[in-house]
Amino acid sequence: MEKKLDPQHLDVVSFARDAISLKGEGFLADWMRLAEEQWGTAMPAGPVVWALQGRLVPQSGGADQIWLDLKASVALPMQCQRCLTPVLETVEAERSFRFVADEATAAALDDEAEEDILVISRDFDALALVEDELILSLPLVPLHEVCPETVPMSAADPEFEVAAERPNPFGVLAGLKKGPSK
Repeated sequence: MEKKLDPQHLDVVSFARDAISLKGEGFLADWMRLAEEQWGTAMPAGPVVWALQGRLVPQSGGADQIWLDLKASVALPMQCQRCLTPVLETVEAERSFRFVADEATAAALDDEAEEDILVISRDFDALALVEDELILSLPLVPLHEVCPETVPMSAADPEFEVAAERPNPFGVLAGLKKGPSK
């Protein structure tokens, strides 16, 4: 009888040792922190799709390294920062994490290692990690490639009009630079 793995309570060591992979799909509403990034209800969000792969990386003269590879994606309705209407952004995360024995080792390796370092756990919440990585992958400025509506670009700002009427203060300097005419 095969044991059912719970991605919210993974034994990272056995997951990597047995090179297990897990995949799943869920509703955005089940991912509370990620769902807070959704804008409006005009567009439905896509499902949160994720995959995890455990692996060991052999080391000469030492213990094998424990790794977890993560891939996740979601189509998330956000607000276009150009036209202020809804835009469906595909948010994707793909990261690999190396696990170490304790917090002190993780802290010591964190600055020098290129990969992300986490502490080994026998009760690791991989779905929280998936949610964290998707949140970190959100676009800073969501935009349509081509906005569905024409965005008015008006310079009706009164300060702008007053500034346009003032003489250019560098115009006087340009005249001085030319010097006296002969």
